[in-house]
Amino acid sequence: MALSSKVMFMNLKTIISIILVAFIAIGFLGCHPKGVGPMGPNGQRLAWKEMSIEQRKVHMGSVVLPRAAALFRSWRPERFAEVNCTLCHGQGAKTENFKMPTAHLPRLSGELLLGPEFEAHPDTTRLKLDRLVPIMSEALGLKSFSVITRTGFGCYSCHLGPTGPMFGN
Repeated sequence: MALSSKVMFMNLKTIISIILVAFIAIGFLGCHPKGVGPMGPNGQRLAWKEMSIEQRKVHMGSVVLPRAAALFRSWRPERFAEVNCTLCHGQGAKTENFKMPTAHLPRLSGELLLGPEFEAHPDTTRLKLDRLVPIMSEALGLKSFSVITRTGFGCYSCHLGPTGPMFGN
């Protein structure tokens, strides 16, 4: 085989390998929303958006709330000794208005990288970004927020911005 043919073959092999790896990565990383709820009629777990209101309530009580409660208790045990639905949903939890984002939680600055929040409450902001968002996105079967695509589950999935919902929430 001539040298140029070997180089072409190696380049083609490299390109095919890169394409194959890219497809595998997309397959693993792009599987959202994930089924996290009860089994559906097709024998697979339901994604959050596929669940009924009753199924969502059960999932929130048995999966989401315990994970959030454990995180908040580990952070500030005295303040979060008792954690229930009102922590995130406020009075809406009592009237069964679970719509998120909610005005119950403090409004955020609207800045993509949360500069004012880091300045005012660095520990709280870091805890929520590094631990709460990944825990909640996993529990809900959603991708975590990406600053590149500005999509996914993140701070503005629960908190309103200065003028209302932001980043498609």
